[in-house]
Amino acid sequence: MTSSGLRSGELADAAGVNQQTLRYYERRGLLASPQRSPGGHRIYPAETVTLLRVIKTAQRLGFTLNEVADLLDAGRHRHGRRPDSGLQARARDKLAEIEQKLADLTVIRDTLRAAISAGCDDLVSCADSPCCPLPFAELAQRNDNAGH
Repeated sequence: MTSSGLRSGELADAAGVNQQTLRYYERRGLLASPQRSPGGHRIYPAETVTLLRVIKTAQRLGFTLNEVADLLDAGRHRHGRRPDSGLQARARDKLAEIEQKLADLTVIRDTLRAAISAGCDDLVSCADSPCCPLPFAELAQRNDNAGH
């Protein structure tokens, strides 16, 4: 660490990311362009470690980088922002999205378990069998209805 901040490698190590991630986040506008040392090295403020950890944690919580950028921007511009643009509202929306994904994954899991239990071994043969637990007929019906 220099007296005025962290070099790229130091920052990447401290935040648990690689240097390409730093440059990518700069291009995306998630990180401000760093100052340069007299030798041309990127020098980041020490608080950038926290910002990187926030970004990575938000991603782990299911937020896309675009959503993270919006959240960071909303946090920087608290005055005059819409009440539905903050973390609370976005966390509620993300939670609803995750709960829907969990419900979908539960159906998929249960269907796969049923296919294993039924001994399905060939998709085409299984699709023609009345005891097949896979939703071939239901999906075909949905596609037919969507086309009309």
